[in-house]
Amino acid sequence: MASDPNTRDPFEPAEEIEAHLESWAAAQRLPTNLTSAIRYSFLGAGKRLRPLLAWRCAEAVGASGRAGLDAGLAVELVHSFSLVHDDLPAMDNDDLRRGKPTLHIHAGEAMAVLAGDAMLALAFASIVERTADASLAVALGRELAIGTSSMIAGQVYDTLGGLPEGLGAIDRVKLIHDNKTGALITASCRMGAMLGLASIARPWQGARELGAITRFADAMGLMFQVVDDLIDVEQTSEHTGKRTSKDQVAGKQTYPGAIGVEQSKAEVGHLLATAVEALTPLGSPADPLRVLARLLSVRTK
Repeated sequence: MASDPNTRDPFEPAEEIEAHLESWAAAQRLPTNLTSAIRYSFLGAGKRLRPLLAWRCAEAVGASGRAGLDAGLAVELVHSFSLVHDDLPAMDNDDLRRGKPTLHIHAGEAMAVLAGDAMLALAFASIVERTADASLAVALGRELAIGTSSMIAGQVYDTLGGLPEGLGAIDRVKLIHDNKTGALITASCRMGAMLGLASIARPWQGARELGAITRFADAMGLMFQVVDDLIDVEQTSEHTGKRTSKDQVAGKQTYPGAIGVEQSKAEVGHLLATAVEALTPLGSPADPLRVLARLLSVRTK
């Protein structure tokens, strides 16, 4: 008798994902203090959402989730770089990340800048070195570059302005969130699916599969950040492991700030429904993604 997909733990691959990240880190030959800084910010903490999405999206197109491991590694390096730089005094000036001091507090600002730089470069090296098919390696690098540059554009909009003129409040927030958070989530999903398709000798440019995964990821990425906005308003630093109530203090543009808490919660429900509906063409192999999306819609940290 088949198990109920709603009872499956979508986080089940977390231990194998962590081992993959650890194996990569152990193989690096860098200055000892740089390696320590990278390990401090990259390993042993965090949701591992992006590697998990890469795994589950490889599964959703009919492959083993392990096919998406290298996509998850590359995107998690970019994500870790972004957090380290985002925490710096010149940016958000945060002193707490994942329940421990931020890297610039732990190892100094210079090392935080350099460790972030290294993780960004190593992300692209890792995906190229680990992908045998040259055309696929180029396509994956392009996906990672688009996600990374869009994330940086979102950071600029969020911290330095430059938004297009004439946008309403909610359109400004959506543009920031789609870039700052959503783009890298979409890259995780698409790269995982591409590697999954390649591993089972199906065209990794597959329009039907990648179209469904992209629609899912776009809705999921925005939903994830709207939930983050709500967490910043409703939860404590002790619960989340990072500073909360900071967005309002900093004058950041958020969904609760633009449309209020209750309407933001309604938007989470709408985006969840959109994400789940997008997976319809993929059938039961996408069940773990459906469960994951539902769990992420109600997270509190």
